[in-house]
Amino acid sequence: MSLRLLEKTLQRAGYEVTAVENGALAREALCRTDGPRLALLDWEMPELDGPGVCREVRKKSDRSYVYIILLTSKESKGDIVHGLESGADDYLTKPFDAEELKARLRTGIRILQLEDKLVEAREEMRFKATHDPLTSLWNRGVIMDLLGRELARSQRGHSSTSILLCDLDHFKSVNDTYGHTVGDEVLREATRRLLGSVRSYDYVGRYGGEEFLLILSNCDPNFGLARAEAIREAISNRPVQTACGPLAVTMSVGLLQSVNWGHKPVEELLNQVDAALYAAKAAGRNCVKIAEPLVSNRVSPGQVAEPARRA
Repeated sequence: MSLRLLEKTLQRAGYEVTAVENGALAREALCRTDGPRLALLDWEMPELDGPGVCREVRKKSDRSYVYIILLTSKESKGDIVHGLESGADDYLTKPFDAEELKARLRTGIRILQLEDKLVEAREEMRFKATHDPLTSLWNRGVIMDLLGRELARSQRGHSSTSILLCDLDHFKSVNDTYGHTVGDEVLREATRRLLGSVRSYDYVGRYGGEEFLLILSNCDPNFGLARAEAIREAISNRPVQTACGPLAVTMSVGLLQSVNWGHKPVEELLNQVDAALYAAKAAGRNCVKIAEPLVSNRVSPGQVAEPARRA
């Protein structure tokens, strides 16, 4: 069957066909991220033969699987084994029957569909393992890992990372008064507003029940407080619409700027920003307090020295 006749046969069967003239062009097309995923390769091609194209395609581990059928006039078992070991999934001996070819292509499509389902299931499991199920934010384990990585990066680059520990005020009363369904609505809307208040390369995670941990990368310490205030105001500037009507929601924030703390362990920095959050709660809520390192044994009014437990 000639290339042109084969192309027409496949088009009549409903396939979108990309025809190339030699093995080098076939390799180029199949190695593209958006290239075809179902391929018919002649064993004998100019510049690069079919098994050679198979080997090149299989080296590309960063793209979706390509199902490859080799077309060959070689009939010996050794040749067939050689073709399959080069990375081909199937083969047809020329001259071949058009109906058999279409049946084998349908087999390839079923395998590709199965592969897509497996990839989708794997990605779903990965997402569930790394994200909070209610808000879809990074979960506590991941956001803690990201914090450690970001602090290490900022220390290497001599920049500053701002850490914000945020807590929705009086959230328990929302659950007690309106029920957990409304409480979930509030958490999801707070998530949406937080994400809308940070840059694409900042991180937002759910740290606890109504607590959120925000990591502002490469944040100029001169503007850290202003950014924290803007994030706080994004929560409090308008009521949250719920099934029970609009609810006024505010948020207290503890802020720590890593440039002021040197090379401290992550756990110590979290204790300090937690103490700053406690100070914001003690100051009447709906405000930002900064964790500042002590320069003497005396604590100035704006400083947070000792971690404390929140009521």
